[in-house]
Amino acid sequence: MSKTHLGHVARKRFGQNFLHDTHVIDQIVAAINPQPGQALIEIGPGLAALTEPVADQAGHLQVVELDRDLADRLEHHPFLSSKLTVHRGDALKTDFKEFYNGQKLRVFGNLPYNISTPLMFHLLSQLEIIEDMHFMLQKEVVDRLAAEPGNKTYGRISVSVQQCCEVIPVLEVPPGAFNPPPKVDSAVVRLVPYADPPNPVHCRKTLHSICLTAFNQRRKTIRNTMKTILTEADFVTLNIDPNARPETLSVADYCRIANWHYEQTEK
Repeated sequence: MSKTHLGHVARKRFGQNFLHDTHVIDQIVAAINPQPGQALIEIGPGLAALTEPVADQAGHLQVVELDRDLADRLEHHPFLSSKLTVHRGDALKTDFKEFYNGQKLRVFGNLPYNISTPLMFHLLSQLEIIEDMHFMLQKEVVDRLAAEPGNKTYGRISVSVQQCCEVIPVLEVPPGAFNPPPKVDSAVVRLVPYADPPNPVHCRKTLHSICLTAFNQRRKTIRNTMKTILTEADFVTLNIDPNARPETLSVADYCRIANWHYEQTEK
């Protein structure tokens, strides 16, 4: 199948795979359920497969597009240009607070695989202004987001995201729904930030740092991976088995460690 779609060549460096399956598009738009007056932001609108139906239902949305050719196309689109505000730039470097005017943002997009994890962490740092997020990702990334302790896909991003968001897998999407078809299955996930997280933390950066240390050597015991942070006495205080492996600790366990560490270092 040609990698040219509607006159645009998919660019490998941008990780572009364009969605074209109308049934899948309808399902995603139904999951987002855009309404007029909402503050909708699309990351990487590409060839506007999701942009058109969302703009039709919402009346207006803002989009962040890195590819200048695609940004030009959107700004001169015969039907869409009046319904869009196009921001040219890298979503990873975008301060989403600039889109906030008192109404929480609804963020969505078919994310390039190469930026999905760093972008997720970038958005986690701005959650206070976000109502919800709907993302198309590699299925294995969605599996990691939703993974439970004891599962081999459970890791740093599982803990970091589940601490602050409800994670709801929406649908799976086969490679044939895209042009060019990716080599992996995709899936759509809904992330809804908690108003009151079940496991609150003093500092999310501390939690992310603790998770990075713990999962860096996931085959080792927590005693070994956390030896620069926790003493034997600390494990007893925190009621954590030092012989456990990182993937067996719960989100609550990691939040307890992060809060304790924050309290020790901030004294």
